[in-house]
Amino acid sequence: MTATITAARAWLVDIPVETVRTDAMQSFLKQETIFVEVHTDDGASGLGYSYTIGTGGSAVLALLQDTLIPQLVGQDAEAVEAVWRTSYNATRSTAVGAVTSLALAAVDTALWDRRCRVAGLPLSVMAGGARTEVPVYDTEIGWLHLSIEDLVAGADKVVAAGAKGVKIKIGKPSPAEDAERLRAVRDAIGPHRDLMVDANQAFTLAEALRRTAPLEEVGALWFEEPLPADDVRGHERLAAHTSVAVAVGESMYSLGQFGEYLGRSAAGIVQPDVARVGGITPWLKVAHLAEAHNVQVCPHFLMELHVSLCGAIPNSRYLEYIPQLRTVTTEELTIVDGHALVPTTPGLGIAWDLDALDNLRVA
Repeated sequence: MTATITAARAWLVDIPVETVRTDAMQSFLKQETIFVEVHTDDGASGLGYSYTIGTGGSAVLALLQDTLIPQLVGQDAEAVEAVWRTSYNATRSTAVGAVTSLALAAVDTALWDRRCRVAGLPLSVMAGGARTEVPVYDTEIGWLHLSIEDLVAGADKVVAAGAKGVKIKIGKPSPAEDAERLRAVRDAIGPHRDLMVDANQAFTLAEALRRTAPLEEVGALWFEEPLPADDVRGHERLAAHTSVAVAVGESMYSLGQFGEYLGRSAAGIVQPDVARVGGITPWLKVAHLAEAHNVQVCPHFLMELHVSLCGAIPNSRYLEYIPQLRTVTTEELTIVDGHALVPTTPGLGIAWDLDALDNLRVA
């Protein structure tokens, strides 16, 4: 069966951040959210999206409107892999890179949304159907600008609510200050909750090596983005040096990049982001590649979408809790005893408030 794409459009929405978010390298300014809607000759449609955290959204929109959207019309929406490859080939001069991957993701998620709606299936089942709930860890309580008192108060609150783990940003000028913050949070959450640590690519290899001892002392589950994402050799050396799993993925934009990390045992946890890796189609390939290497998947951000993909695969470990779509959706993620319930409605599982989105449209 075929379903010819008859129309497609793209637009840009700016969603304000729900709270102040800082790390060692940047601040989350706003969520520039790029939407793509596709319509097919059978009367079906799909709505997809990707995002930036403050800059570049107009560049993604321009690539969509100038190149990708016009060539969608006439293609078979059921042939999701073929459409992805055609779109990728049309952007060879700018791939692999963030702008191209973000644009591809907006198209690909729209096609998956339509595909699931036509089939009457939730994304989690359409993409695999491995589980119905996913453990949650909280990042919102661990931003770098927060005081130790705020970190502890936040950790107490989310653990009491059932969160299975918390993530703390590091990158203070003094390693001792980072270590003090981590010890305080470990004391607050106790020995039976997971503590994750994120440096947001702030360190050199020498500095990352120097900072592993405090992470091991507090029993950190993973050391996230310790080095620049293109330093595969550095991550490989660091992974061999410490018992703390090295976690990477949010700043990687292709299946091949993940393949290089996994092939060199440079990552103990992978964190693919649907938007940044180019959509659901390549995200699933990353997840299955990780499974072949006996590595778990803990996706970056986009919890409203990633909850369904975590439900699709057998090797998902955690879902990252950072609520960001509450102002533009009519339903929130359901969490019971520290586990996010995988949506069961057909499509991506996100209940968009279309009026709210329209009010925030900027281009």
